[in-house]
Amino acid sequence: MFPIHDDTPRMNGRPYVNYGLIGLNILVFIYEVILTSNFANRLAVIELYSNYGSIPNLVLSGENLGSLFSSMFMHGSIAHLLGNMFFLYVFGDNLEDRFGHFRYLILYLFWGVLASFAHGIYAISTGDGNIPAIGASGAISGVLGAYLIFFPHAKIHTIIFAFFITTVRIPAIAYIPFWFIMQLVFAIIGQSGGVAYLAHIGGFMIGLLSAYLWKLIHNIQSGTSLYQRHNYRPKPSSHNFNTISTRKYSNSNHESSNENISHPEVIVGENFVDIIFEAKYISDVGQIEVEFNKTTKTLYIRDTNSNIITSVIVPGENLKKYMVSNFSAKNGIIKIRII
Repeated sequence: MFPIHDDTPRMNGRPYVNYGLIGLNILVFIYEVILTSNFANRLAVIELYSNYGSIPNLVLSGENLGSLFSSMFMHGSIAHLLGNMFFLYVFGDNLEDRFGHFRYLILYLFWGVLASFAHGIYAISTGDGNIPAIGASGAISGVLGAYLIFFPHAKIHTIIFAFFITTVRIPAIAYIPFWFIMQLVFAIIGQSGGVAYLAHIGGFMIGLLSAYLWKLIHNIQSGTSLYQRHNYRPKPSSHNFNTISTRKYSNSNHESSNENISHPEVIVGENFVDIIFEAKYISDVGQIEVEFNKTTKTLYIRDTNSNIITSVIVPGENLKKYMVSNFSAKNGIIKIRII
C-alpha cells in the first residue's frame, strides 16, 4: 500500500515548512550522490555516514550529538528518499496547518531525535551500536502518529499493488494502525534489510503522545480544546433560506437519509469555526449554497441540484458576529469556515 494523497483540506495557506523539509532532504541526497559518485565510492560513503550518521554508541555517550539532526536528512538510495518524501508530502501538510509553521518544524525535529534515541537503545542491546543510522523515517513516523490523533477519519488515497494495480480510499484510523502493526511485526521477527524499525516505532509513539498531550493541554487551559472536534449528525431540514425559496425534495434522485451524510468534524479555533463532513450526493462547490443563522447558531447547506438541506448546529458562544468566510466541496468532502 502506498499513499498518494488525502482528503483532509488545509485551512491556513501553503505548508511552506513541509515543502522546505522535502526540498532539504532532496538537496542533501543530491550532495550525497555527488560526494560518493552515486554511492560507488565505498570509502566516501563510509566516511560520510560515520561523520553525519547517528552512531548509537557515540550519541548515547554524549558525543557527536549534531548527527541526531544531520542523519534525519540523509538517505541511502533514491527509493529510500522517495518513499519517505511521499509519506511526508501526504501527511505533513495538515499537521503544519494544525500546529503552525514554527511549532511543526520543532515537533518534526523533536520526533526525529527521539526516534534516533529509541533506535540507538535497541541497536546497542543487539550489538549494533557502531552502525550509523540515517533517514527521515523516525521523524515521519512521528508525523503519522500525530496525524492519527488529529485526523482519524481522513481518507487516504492509496495505491494497492497485488495481481493488479488499483487506487482505494482508506480511513486513516485503519491505514495508520495497519502500518504501525507491520512495523511491530517486522521488528519482532527480525526483518531487517537495513531498516531501523525501532526508530519507526519510537517516532510513531512519541508523535501519538505529543499530539494527544497538545489536545489535552488546550482542554485544561481553556476548558475546551483549541481545536475541538464535535460530532453531530446532520439532518434534512425544512428551514428556508432568507434569499432563496426551497421546495420539498422534488425531482431528486438522491436519498436524504443519514447514510449519505457523515458525522461532521467541527474544529473550534480562537477566531474561527471549521465544519468538515462528507456528503456523498455533493460533488462540486457550485452545487451548494451556504447560510449561517446567527440566532440559532445553525449552519445550513443546500444542494441546488436536489434541494436537500443539511443543518449543523455550531458549538460555541458569542457567534452573533460570525459569518461564512468560505466553503469548498471536493469528492464529496464539504469544508466550511465561519469567522
